[in-house]
Amino acid sequence: MKWKKQITNLKAYQPGRSIEDVRKEYGLEKIVKLASNENPFGSSNRAKEWIQSYGSSYAIYPDGYITDLRSALSESLNVEEKQLIFGNGSDELILIISRAMLEPGKNTVMATPTFPQYRHNATVEGAEIREVPLVDGAHDLNAMLAVIDEQTAVVWLCSPNNPTGIHISNNDLVQFLNKVPEDVLVVLDEAYYEYVTADDYYNAVEIVEKYPNVLVLRTFSKIYGLASFRVGYGFGAEEVVRALEPVREPFNINTLGKGAAIAALSDQAFVEKCRIENKKGLEQFYQFCQNENIFYYPSEGNFILIDFKCNSDELTQYLMEKGYIVRSGNALGFPGAVRVTVGSQEQNEGVIQAMKSFVAEKAIRQ
Repeated sequence: MKWKKQITNLKAYQPGRSIEDVRKEYGLEKIVKLASNENPFGSSNRAKEWIQSYGSSYAIYPDGYITDLRSALSESLNVEEKQLIFGNGSDELILIISRAMLEPGKNTVMATPTFPQYRHNATVEGAEIREVPLVDGAHDLNAMLAVIDEQTAVVWLCSPNNPTGIHISNNDLVQFLNKVPEDVLVVLDEAYYEYVTADDYYNAVEIVEKYPNVLVLRTFSKIYGLASFRVGYGFGAEEVVRALEPVREPFNINTLGKGAAIAALSDQAFVEKCRIENKKGLEQFYQFCQNENIFYYPSEGNFILIDFKCNSDELTQYLMEKGYIVRSGNALGFPGAVRVTVGSQEQNEGVIQAMKSFVAEKAIRQ
């Protein structure tokens, strides 16, 4: 077979362990999954009610233009409908951008560690990857500027960053964008946008209005609790979206996902409730870390990266055997740490107690 040489050693995305998988292996009745940054409160009742009421034929293709959701988001965001592009999750949008812009001879700039699909898709397309280490969990924007050149096609900014949860401030972003060449696409990946409470966070709609080389990515998988439907979207300048559209697969947003997303978008009270509860949950983890003198990254997402300075896989295994699935830092570029999704108050208390037991048993001290 004549495979691309760059994919011969490339590994497929490795999702976290499923609840059923862990239940089967350890024979546990109660398992809490806190590994994939899913919403512990599920989704809006409006979305559930819409799905249950759907009675049309499943034999009909979805609306390829995603008309109703496009209209709803256009009104919600106050952007033109032609400024919107949709993906089977924001992961597919990353693939679309990479496929449209990256190739041998071009390079792409990103932080490290960050969301791994930027690197993954760039590798598939044969582009040069320029990674700039984080500083205290945050993007080093000046260092990223320094590696941009005439062959740079795309710069990826994850804000809040996964896995650290650190956001980019408005002032830092504007200073960065003022210096980025106009022919370089800057992708602002805002998968966790709705969880952000920081006062200095930028307004992405205003950023797009001022900088036509910026494309913003968002998703219904996180705070909206519709991860199983895979609905992501992006917005930017019409000319950027128009250039990307031919790369988008036809009918890539399924009918149930589109309808559920519209219903979920209409229930901003649910979104606000989740944001408030997430903030309370983060405070539970902050208090634990401070009491135990364990380093953590203050997060603007629905997860927290905690550096236990231990064997990450051992801690992950320990917590799994207690019924809590978390993400090992070894898989995220942070050996010694674990990333924990913020759950309900009860779920947080449970995993914190399990982590306390691990600390006591292993006599971990910073």
